[in-house]
Parts: sequence; structure tokens; C-alpha cells
Amino acid sequence: MNWPGFSAIANAWWLLLLIPLLVFYFLKLKRPHVEISSLVLWQSVVNDQRVNSPFQKFRRNILLWLQVAILILLVAAAMQPFVRGSAEQAAYQPVLIDCSASMAAMDSATGKTRLEIAKERVTELIDNLNSGQQISLIAVHSSADRLTEFTGNRRILQEALTAIRVRDVPSHLDDAFRLTQALARTVPVESAVLFSDGNIPEKVRFALPFRVNYQQLSTGGPNAGITAFNARLTSSQDWDVFLRIESSADVSGQLVLLQDGQPLGEQPYVLEAGESQRLTFRATSEVSTELEARLTPGKTDTDSLDADNVAWLDLPPARPLRVYASPELSGFRRALISIPGVDLFPKPDQPAQRSVPYDLVISDQREDEKLIAAVYLLAGVTPEEVESLVEPAAGLTGFLDWERTAPLLRHMQLRDVEIADAVQTAAGVDDGDFEAAGYSVLASGTGGPLILRQQSASRLMFYTMFQIGRSTLEYRVAFPVLVANLVQLARQEASVGDVTGVQTGVLPAVALKAGAPYEIIGPDGTQQKVLADETGQLRGVSGGQVGRYLISGEDAETFSVAANLLSAAETTLAAVDAIEFDEQSVSSADEVLENDHPLWTTVTGLAFGLLLLEWWFFQRPRTRNRSRNSLAGSR
Repeated sequence: MNWPGFSAIANAWWLLLLIPLLVFYFLKLKRPHVEISSLVLWQSVVNDQRVNSPFQKFRRNILLWLQVAILILLVAAAMQPFVRGSAEQAAYQPVLIDCSASMAAMDSATGKTRLEIAKERVTELIDNLNSGQQISLIAVHSSADRLTEFTGNRRILQEALTAIRVRDVPSHLDDAFRLTQALARTVPVESAVLFSDGNIPEKVRFALPFRVNYQQLSTGGPNAGITAFNARLTSSQDWDVFLRIESSADVSGQLVLLQDGQPLGEQPYVLEAGESQRLTFRATSEVSTELEARLTPGKTDTDSLDADNVAWLDLPPARPLRVYASPELSGFRRALISIPGVDLFPKPDQPAQRSVPYDLVISDQREDEKLIAAVYLLAGVTPEEVESLVEPAAGLTGFLDWERTAPLLRHMQLRDVEIADAVQTAAGVDDGDFEAAGYSVLASGTGGPLILRQQSASRLMFYTMFQIGRSTLEYRVAFPVLVANLVQLARQEASVGDVTGVQTGVLPAVALKAGAPYEIIGPDGTQQKVLADETGQLRGVSGGQVGRYLISGEDAETFSVAANLLSAAETTLAAVDAIEFDEQSVSSADEVLENDHPLWTTVTGLAFGLLLLEWWFFQRPRTRNRSRNSLAGSR
């Protein structure tokens, strides 16, 4: 049983007003002197004497009891009574609201989106705030946004809650809990409340310093969506287009592919719960073209999420991959010439063009880092940031371990490669020191790292910590595989030959005029103004909604970039019942979170009702006396 409590019990001292109220009633009445013509009325005088005794008057006066009850109720209302709910009585309560793409899915029972249900639940918490309680609202999506400071102002909290919109991105909790931890350093936070549909990562790398009340919302209805959209160039103008459809239930329908707004093809799909289906189309174009895929559920099927029913893919003009390979690296140049669709530089008997952009640079010279490209492989070059971490190794060495899933080293066997001039790590240095310098170790030998990777927003760089010509790598099957992997990476990074649909979150960098201002208009009409950096790259543009983003500037024609959901987790509406944190697990709550229910409005209403009753009781006898007096006068 939840016993009632009081938020402002100090206001109980107002009950001292009962003393003057009772004192006034204990005072004897002053009777006027009236001459009477009959001794029969002496009996009423005796009765008046009895009534004038304090305790008799106190016992029989209904108006006194009504006024005492009114005063007690008003004081009780001032003490702010409440009925305890299931929520903890924390003075500072962070409330985390999941607003990722799956929160837009329609609830099968109520017909409302899951975000709307979450807002209703949070509105109850806001309406039932007690004196001294404060809430901070945090929106959770691919990152986290603090919507309000800790406040008890219901208007501010409700306005912030109303402004929350679904972001068409997968949900990540790490930033949200780090933000909550930062808030806990300013005020004492004992627990946080998370409202989510459960479509969140099962594991979060975070050590909880507070309790988490995980309020899992009900599951949505059946849904199917596009989870992959890419294309590959097969000739000078032909593209193979691939799409993948996944579903959370047994569904069927049609997928229509449009090219520049015109129908290109249509294929049916039939899926069972948890299944996926791959669809293939053929597109032809020598210039840039726009592909749009639309998913239409069957007549008897329902679809609870709209964001994954449409996707776009922009195919660039067909062109060869521009590769610069140092003339000294003859083994790389021979391997690159045999790959179709590769334009190799520098040309024979022609000087190297260092000011033109390339897609891939392969060199053994440090100065070639200054060439403009998307992907680099620098052989035998030690980055300046790690020179102090390594030293020359004595004798032959070989590969000890490598990341077999890394795109550069995929399908490669390096165990039998021997290296003559490798490096070894200096004393007291480990892989963590390389990561602190901004490099990850892809492959290591008996003495230290052999291949490093560094990735930034504009380029991807690989370093081999040994000279290729001073190893047996060129004579192994792994070498042509390495070159093919490099070409494949360059195609992906430069969007040449292999094009993948852009996912929502942050739009890809666009090459424009350095330092120039640009305006970006989102699918929902929101506007962003961004400056291109010193290299002419337009980076960091937020793209949290599915659709096309129009980019315009004074010195450039308006063009668009499309963003798609393309998330299997969001489409299948998969939910987790427990979240694994460092050293502990948090399960979803068994019951709906109920905050304290204030009673002061009810108590105040009772007091007002008793006041009306007193007014009616006081006025009713006086009305009867007037009627009798008027009747006697007429006689």
C-alpha cells in the first residue's frame, strides 16, 4: 500500500489559526434587552443559558465544525499532499527519450507512434511533479541532445517535450549516458529514466554511476523496408543495381525502381518474419543519374514505418579510376595495368602532374602525402607522429598477426612473407601508444607494427613500415590481392565504379570552393548554413531525416544529396529486454512508471465545497425568518 505524503509539511503551522477561530466561538453572546408579555418564554431563556455554556455551544454549532473543516482542508492543501507512485522521489531526475527512426513505428494496439506514447508517459511525470523535484529532458538518437536544464517549470518542460521529433537514424546510448554522467557532476543524480522501444544496442560501454529505470514501450506492427542500396559499374555505361529488403513479419508487396523519375523496373517481394530478399536491376547511363526505389506493401499488408520505404542512389558519370603509382614501384604498376577501369599515372615519358586530384596514390616518397587523393598507400614511410615509437629492427622478420576483416587485408595470407628492413617498437611502447597518436595497427610482426592505418574525414591512409622491394611480398599471391583491395577501397571512397547509398546522420563531404558559405535545405524545410573548409570540403552537415538535401551557394549551382535510413535493426524493429553495461545489466521495468499523484487540487476542491455548504446553511435559516416576519406583519 502506498501511503500519502506531504511535500511542504512545514505549512502545517497554519493550523494554529484554529486557536483564534475557537476563541471567537467561546465568547458568550450579548443578548439585547426585550420586554415579553408571557412567562412561558422563560423556558427558552433557560435553554439559552445552557446553550451559552462553552462546551454545549461547541458541540451543537454546525457552522463551527464546517469552518474548522474548511481551515484544516486549506492547510492540508498548503502542505501539498500526494499519493506515492512507483517512481523514486529523486530531487533531480534525468529523463532520456529515444527518438530514433523506429520510434516512428505505429503501435499495433493504439494506432499511435511509439514516440507519441512516450510523450504521453513523460507528460504524466511532468504534470505530477512535486515541490522541489526537477527534470532534465534528454533526446536520444545517434547522439544525444540536452533539451532542458534541471527545472520544475512545467511549461518549459512541456514545450521541450512537444518539440521532440523522430530522427531517421539508429539509436546509440553511449553519448546519452555520458551526458547524464556530466549532469550528475553538477547535481546529485541517483537515477535516470529511459523511455525506449527497445530498438537500442544490447551492449553499452559505460560504467553506470547511477540507477537506470528502463521503460520499454510496446512493440510496433509489421514492417518491411529497404536496408541496402548500391550499384557497381560493369562497363563504360552499365550499372548493376542491388537492393535488399528485410521485414519484421510475414509481408509481401512490390518494389519499384525509378531512374530520373521514370520507371526502370519492378519486382515483387514475399518475406517471412526475419527474412531478407535481394533484388537486382540493370541501369544504363554515361552521365550522372538519380535512382529512386519505392516499396509498396500488398493490399492486405500493413507497414508501420515509412522512413525505410524509399531510398535514393546517385550514380556519378562513368569514368576510370585515377591512380598515381610511383615509377620506382614497378611491381604495383604492373599489377595496376592489368586491372580494367584503372587510369595509371604518371604516363610513360610524361612528367608527374602533382596538382591534379587522384583517387589512389601509391608511393614510397613522404612528399607524395601532399598529392590530392582519397586513398593512400605509402610504402616504407614512417609517419612523423610515430617516429619516436619505433626503431630499426635487426635481421629478418615476418607477419605475426593481421586484421583479416580489414578491407585492405581481406582474403590475404601473409604468414610466409619475409621482410628485411622492418622496424620494431621502442622500449615501453605498445599498440595503445600508436592509437593515441591517431594510428591503428592493421598488421604486426615479431618486433612491432608492419602496417598502420590513419583515417580522417577527407582521406584514408595506409603505411607499410617496410620497403615492399625489401620483402618477398611481391612474389606471393597476397600481393595482387593487396592491389585489388586497394583499388576496391579507392572505388568506394571516391564513388567510382562502386556506389553505396548514403545513410542518415552526417552527409558525406562535398568538394566546393574553399571558405565559401553554403546553404543546405533539408527534406523537412530546415536550413543550415555551413562554410567550406580551407581544402574546399563541405563537412559536418547534419542529415538526420530521410530525403534529399539541397545545397546552394553564390558560386555554385544548386545540387542535392540524398540520405537513406538503410538500417536492418531499425527496419526489423528488433527490441532488447536488457541493456548490458560495464559490470552490470539493466532489465526493462515490469510495470509502467507512475509518479506521485498530487492531491492538493482535490483537497482544495473539498474545502471550496464545504465553503459553499456553509454559505447555504447560513443563508437558509435567515430566509425562513424573513418569511415569518413578513407574514406576522401582514396580520
